[in-house]
Amino acid sequence: KSYSEIEVEFSHNINCLVGNNGVGKTNLLDAIYYLSFSKSYFNSLDNQNIKYNEPYFAIHGNYIFSEQSEIQQFSCIQKRGQSKQIKHNKKLYSRISDHIGKIPLVMVSPYDHELIQGGSEIRRKFLDGVISQTDNLYLEQLLQYQKALEQRNKLLKTFYEDRYFDETILSLWDEQLVRLGQPIYEKRKIFLESFCPIFNSYYSMISAIEEPVFIEYDSQIHNCNYATLLRETWTKDAYTQYTTIGIHKDDLNFKIGEELFMVKKFGSQGQQKTFVLALKLAQFEYIAKNKKLKPILLLDDVFDKLDMVRVRQLIHLVGKECFGQVFLTDTQQGRVEEIFTDSVIEHKIFTVEKDKIAVQ
Repeated sequence: KSYSEIEVEFSHNINCLVGNNGVGKTNLLDAIYYLSFSKSYFNSLDNQNIKYNEPYFAIHGNYIFSEQSEIQQFSCIQKRGQSKQIKHNKKLYSRISDHIGKIPLVMVSPYDHELIQGGSEIRRKFLDGVISQTDNLYLEQLLQYQKALEQRNKLLKTFYEDRYFDETILSLWDEQLVRLGQPIYEKRKIFLESFCPIFNSYYSMISAIEEPVFIEYDSQIHNCNYATLLRETWTKDAYTQYTTIGIHKDDLNFKIGEELFMVKKFGSQGQQKTFVLALKLAQFEYIAKNKKLKPILLLDDVFDKLDMVRVRQLIHLVGKECFGQVFLTDTQQGRVEEIFTDSVIEHKIFTVEKDKIAVQ
């Protein structure tokens, strides 16, 4: 949205994008995000991400996944009023979902506070996003489940509008939700068993305070027969015109302290920020371990509410060999330069102005 045309060669380690607010630092990160997920982190409407008065956007990225590997080119092209194109080495994907997981990436943004304060849909999106980058079958099951759920909800609306009810047809869609939803539920449980210890470790590392933290998986189908639950809510679903029971209602409860209070209600601003940052770094490590490939890490404006001690701690952490390519944005060049004083971490600092970027 900010650049007519630009080409940048980045450091394989840490890249710092420095500039005033509104010059396009975040849009540059979003372009990198686009190449991983074929969508924006901030705006789901692709046409609104095209630069004003321009007919299209095109993002091309050259990637090297290991020292021995050849350059791989990925492209995302969106023309106004047309379908989006995702290409690998100039070859068009038949399904965009086949691309997910090819370029693992983790984004940390000021908007991530919604993981704590927002509704259950945001936490499910986080949960599904992590698993989908490491398990293509999970993503396929999730997409099929969402289609089946949409069809069941359409059927319930038709029942309501036409004042009739067909148990036989509804039970067929119940079977689809159970067939697809049960393995999704099981994979979410298994994922959290592996993820929570990693999260706890990062929370302790960042906070430097020993306090218990806990992620609780909240699902309506815990210890229940999924099909029976759906059958028992037929009357309620027919009245509300949507499916009130299922894994599409799952949530994560974030808790803290000896009494395991909800972070959303009782956590301080610092505790909430640390909780979210630990979630994202744990996401990074989980994907890296399961993909055997270090994700790209994007840190958008995360330093404004962190003191310099924690900023240095974070940079030291992501500068280690266990991390790969990192991109961060900041408005204060002096702060960025201070972070790397007496540091041997390889990095590049880029000055970003409207429609252009220059390396220092």
